[in-house]
Amino acid sequence: MKEQIKEKTAAPEVDFSKAREMARYLTEPEAMYVGAPGKHGYLRLGFELDKDGKSILRDLDRRHPLIVQQELYFDEEMPEMPCVYILSSGGPNVDGDRYQQDITVKKDAFAHVATGAATKLAEMRFNYSGLIQNIVLEDNAYLEFIPEPVIPCRHTRFISDTRLCIAESATVVYSEIFMGGRKYYGKGELFEYDILSVCSHGERPDGTQLFREKFVIDPKLEHPRCLGVMGNFDVFANVIVMTPPEKAQEIYEKTQVFVDKEKMLAAGITKLPANAGLLYKVLGKEPGPVKKLVREFASSVRLTIKGKPIPPEFPWR
Repeated sequence: MKEQIKEKTAAPEVDFSKAREMARYLTEPEAMYVGAPGKHGYLRLGFELDKDGKSILRDLDRRHPLIVQQELYFDEEMPEMPCVYILSSGGPNVDGDRYQQDITVKKDAFAHVATGAATKLAEMRFNYSGLIQNIVLEDNAYLEFIPEPVIPCRHTRFISDTRLCIAESATVVYSEIFMGGRKYYGKGELFEYDILSVCSHGERPDGTQLFREKFVIDPKLEHPRCLGVMGNFDVFANVIVMTPPEKAQEIYEKTQVFVDKEKMLAAGITKLPANAGLLYKVLGKEPGPVKKLVREFASSVRLTIKGKPIPPEFPWR
């Protein structure tokens, strides 16, 4: 039985070249081919409890330009929690970059994962940048994945696929924040990228499919400024929480939803299908207030699950 579950939790192959929205962007880059050394980053993080019951980063594999050095224990509310920052030595994502990140949290273990800086997506002329993420949580595991925003430049092409394979008793907080572009660069280049294709899907270790969310933004076909999409907002945050139904209900009831026209800030929450958890979304004009709301929501989740909040962000972040 364990072998069958292990086979089903194994990450399936993802071929972005078969995505219809990327069919226009399959030209081989002139400088360095797709997946060349330095353009095919890989990261594997494995967290588990040691013999003393301490959660540690037991498994680590990395391939340039993705870098993780070691876990740190600086969280004042949960000093026993390993905190890991994902770094990149290659600058912004460029034509033909392919990245993959595999994160596993074993039974009863817990961790906080973030990025050291925003992810910049450079201008692309031939191909696209792709990111595959596989996040697996075993029984009663807990993970906070709260990276810095993604900033697409003019003519960016980006596609991602995030698979969340979560045990019924486990909890994951997975967040992503997308800027409309470099707002203060020259005259600004908001929503001047070519395409953003973002897919997230959840499942159980036995292979049961729970939900799938995908949005494809192509400003040339339909501009994000239209009513019902971004309107006058510039920043979008998407937070997926997979957790047991009773915990999800508790978080849902104490989460405030609002539209503040003066501060240009809005937040909403809904329940995921199949009692999988919650989906929290934030719109804003600037990244700071959006990041603050995401962190407060994640803190509410941790308080519900672990009985302790997330401390305030460092001032220099």
